[in-house]
Amino acid sequence: MDPRGLDPRYVAEAPFRDDNSAGAAVEIVTFGCRLNAYESEIIRKQAAADGLSDAIVFNTCAVTGEAVRQARQAIRKARRERPGAKVIVTGCAAQIDPAAFAAMPEVDLVLGNAEKTAAGSYVPGPELGRVRVNDIMSVRQTAGHLIAHTLTGGLKDRARAYVEVQNGCDHRCTFCIIPFGRGNSRSAAAGEVVAQVQRLAAQGYREVVLTGVDVTSWGADLPGAPTLGQLVARILKLVPDLPRLRLSSIDAAEIDPDLMRCLAEQPRLMPYLHLSLQAGDDMILKRMKRRHSRADALRLIEAVRAVRPDTAFGADLIAGFPTETEAMFANTLAMVDEAGLAFLHVFPFSPRPGTPAARMPAVPRAEVKARAARLRAAGQAGLARHLDRQVGRTLMGLVERPDLGQGGLARAEDFTEIAFSGATMLGGIVALTVTGHDGRRVLAQRAA
Repeated sequence: MDPRGLDPRYVAEAPFRDDNSAGAAVEIVTFGCRLNAYESEIIRKQAAADGLSDAIVFNTCAVTGEAVRQARQAIRKARRERPGAKVIVTGCAAQIDPAAFAAMPEVDLVLGNAEKTAAGSYVPGPELGRVRVNDIMSVRQTAGHLIAHTLTGGLKDRARAYVEVQNGCDHRCTFCIIPFGRGNSRSAAAGEVVAQVQRLAAQGYREVVLTGVDVTSWGADLPGAPTLGQLVARILKLVPDLPRLRLSSIDAAEIDPDLMRCLAEQPRLMPYLHLSLQAGDDMILKRMKRRHSRADALRLIEAVRAVRPDTAFGADLIAGFPTETEAMFANTLAMVDEAGLAFLHVFPFSPRPGTPAARMPAVPRAEVKARAARLRAAGQAGLARHLDRQVGRTLMGLVERPDLGQGGLARAEDFTEIAFSGATMLGGIVALTVTGHDGRRVLAQRAA
């Protein structure tokens, strides 16, 4: 798993087929973000409760045109491979353009994002209609589908648990279609979140990740407008048995003083921030309708490092945004080194119909790809520098794959991936001494 696994906006490079259902009567195929994967678990349980059988459910992504193309391709292939199965399409792409999927002869049912987790959505009934997609902007609640996981079931990544604390987005970045798939920002109540984390800690999870579409906006719609930092502090106080709390991707424009205080004072809040930067040039940021400047981002990183020096940073960056000149791109490229970014996810710009950016003067496609390659190379160099600094250190790793004779994988507090040898247990936290790295992850042994 790489950093995009923690960011609900990242498109998957390949669909994730639910291991619990693949080859069985109901199969869930997930595209896109970790939030979609989280919700696919709810879909699986709801489909079972509704009595759905012999079906394939596609939980789609709309963050790029390529994500939509992949989904349509997978749907056609599934119909060829399982001609008798019922094909159901849901997720962001289905929410945004239900007619396009309903027009596919392979598709039997289209569900919106609100409908995909609702009781009764998968009950057979042609009288309910083939397209069940309501206005996502009218949805106001998310707490109803917080779910409990167990160590033997749930998400494929069972070393840690994910809790959705927020959904939707109130911002309108010019390149992004997601608000029209997810709706406006809405928060789960703090009490519901804390209770869920308490249940997960009691089940044995050692790390919980707070996730959502725009996590740092959590609380703005709740009475008293509490902040994400206040929620984090409350979880850490009321769930003392949880060793590690982590945040998914956050917006640099929305980090509140309470969250900064938690980073400074709470060692159980993991020292890794994945920032939704998108660019490192002020003109491009303005044309993206982002709410931070280049200087704002650098100041934030400096401020966090001042109170928590061991913090590592990742970022998502878009290469070849419309109107981007070579000089503008050079500012983004230089920011990787200036900010000391260790974990990058790079998007070659992909126009989404219906967004303002799709109408802006485009950068030639070949240049977009070339700039993306240069950004990835800079990101690889930044990761190598980060890994160099770990050699000789002893890191506490959360075991994602035990060593069963072929080597294990763990994740350090700062999100560094660790390949190690030595007997371990899935989900355990172990001390690992770093002996080197391979450019992607550190190599380590169980500490004496």
